[in-house]
Amino acid sequence: MTDQPQMIFVNLPVSDVEASQAFFEALGFHANPRFSDDTAKCIVVSDTIYMMILNKEKFAGFAPRPVADTQAVTAALICLSRNSREAVDQITERAVQAGGTDNDKVQDYGFMYGRSFCDPDGNVFEVMWMDMAAAQGAAETAAAT
Repeated sequence: MTDQPQMIFVNLPVSDVEASQAFFEALGFHANPRFSDDTAKCIVVSDTIYMMILNKEKFAGFAPRPVADTQAVTAALICLSRNSREAVDQITERAVQAGGTDNDKVQDYGFMYGRSFCDPDGNVFEVMWMDMAAAQGAAETAAAT
């Protein structure tokens, strides 16, 4: 028996499944039709990361508590990594062009760079790049002091 890689499926409530699919496709992701229907789409982010965008009624059927109004409150911070600072800026700019909102939250720590945007339903995405070698050095320096 072989171990399968760990996967993550982030489930998000959306008001319009088709519009949400178009938003995420504008960011460079794609839908997997095998796990999609009129009430839900499986958005493939990577080989191990998927987002299930569900209409609010379907989402509520899975949720153990009331569904958050993500236009009014933050229900989760979903952080995605990119391969460069430029890639962080590019996906944030594409999100805004596709109907999302730039949260005007730039974090620049030298070895780590990040931005944040909301999808049209208000779900918050943080996008970050990290120089792992520099981060390791910073962690070792902090531990030595």
